[in-house]
Amino acid sequence: MIKAENIYKRFGEHQVLKGISTIFEAGKTNLVIGKSGSGKTVLLKILVGLFSPEQGRVMYGDTDLVTANKETLRKLRMEVGMLFQGNALFDSMTIEENIRFPLDMFTKMTHKEKLNRVNYCLERVSLDGVNKKFPSEISGGMQKRVGIARAIVLNPKYLFCDEPNSGLDPKTSITIDELISGITKDNNITTVINTHDMNSVMEIGENIILLEKGMLAWQGTKDEVLHEHNEVMHDFIFASPFLQKLIDKTQRNK
Repeated sequence: MIKAENIYKRFGEHQVLKGISTIFEAGKTNLVIGKSGSGKTVLLKILVGLFSPEQGRVMYGDTDLVTANKETLRKLRMEVGMLFQGNALFDSMTIEENIRFPLDMFTKMTHKEKLNRVNYCLERVSLDGVNKKFPSEISGGMQKRVGIARAIVLNPKYLFCDEPNSGLDPKTSITIDELISGITKDNNITTVINTHDMNSVMEIGENIILLEKGMLAWQGTKDEVLHEHNEVMHDFIFASPFLQKLIDKTQRNK
């Protein structure tokens, strides 16, 4: 579990986050949604320690990320996996080398132990046997799965995903959603996902956090979204053609 407590962040005269307090639950997919400029990316960067807030705490269990010393941060970062929007794979490395990279950096495992872990992660994302291929030789959806394999190779307690379905077709997006959700449940990971994809919200949104102008506007589950009377959530819902169709279908079936 991660707890954000009264998070404020500004850049110059622009106050981006205005007292965000929320809980990201373990074993669940925690989706952060909101319009462009609502503060989603800044919040994610604060949660992983890339930005420091002017005020507030980020609690990983009993550890405050904001005030932690270097040694505590180093240990904590070994428990964090990150899936970047653009995959961030090394073009000059094979798939195996890309996934092994965190193991080379942070562990003293033998080569055989590393290979076994790499192969396990590849199997977990249904990419057995692509070890010696390069990123340019596989599809965008496969690259995203490689990114997931690398993100989980250190067996993290916390997984952060920045727009994991960006640039993917609908069918592949569903596959990625199901994969992230399955890994989250199987390993009791605290997973935080920044997304604009309302299909993801309605498929795997176990804990949905809606930001509006740097503030927490609504929080709930995917089952509560369609029946929510919150004005900000209502406006956000009706900006999505997918949800408009779903709501119309629900109303016709009553």
